[in-house]
Amino acid sequence: MAIAPELLEPMPPAQIRAMCAADVPEVFAIERAAYSFPWSAGIFRDCLRVGYVCRVLTVGGQIAGYGVMSMGAGEMHVLNLCIAEAQRGRGLGRRMLEHLLAQGAAAGMTDAFLEVRPSNCAALALYRALGFEQIGMRRGYYQAVNGREDACVLKLTLRARRAES
Repeated sequence: MAIAPELLEPMPPAQIRAMCAADVPEVFAIERAAYSFPWSAGIFRDCLRVGYVCRVLTVGGQIAGYGVMSMGAGEMHVLNLCIAEAQRGRGLGRRMLEHLLAQGAAAGMTDAFLEVRPSNCAALALYRALGFEQIGMRRGYYQAVNGREDACVLKLTLRARRAES
């Protein structure tokens, strides 16, 4: 399989920083382009307002992706993680997820959870590569063009991850 020429070019350094309210329009534009049933801009603002961990990943000063997670009772939940289509396949999703996992572990969380569509093969491959295991299925969890789609529920034990580091 040949590698696309644009992936051979050196990538500018990526930075991860806290999301702020001024980032929401750009984050929402990425969300809307990525999903048939996107979160609203209001949901992102609500996540900021209630104190969820909201991060943006920038490349060359432009937002290329974002991650949102909640933490409580020893658990972290990755609620949304997305990389702009033009930036996919460069390891940025992995970098964002590893950042969120590190944040959760540093805050004393012992387990990480997330849901993912079974049809999202790239995301599933990333999560499995990082050690997530499927622990269940939520039937009809996601809106879909032809009705509803299930969600795979995945879990990663952060204690084991820390011990391996």
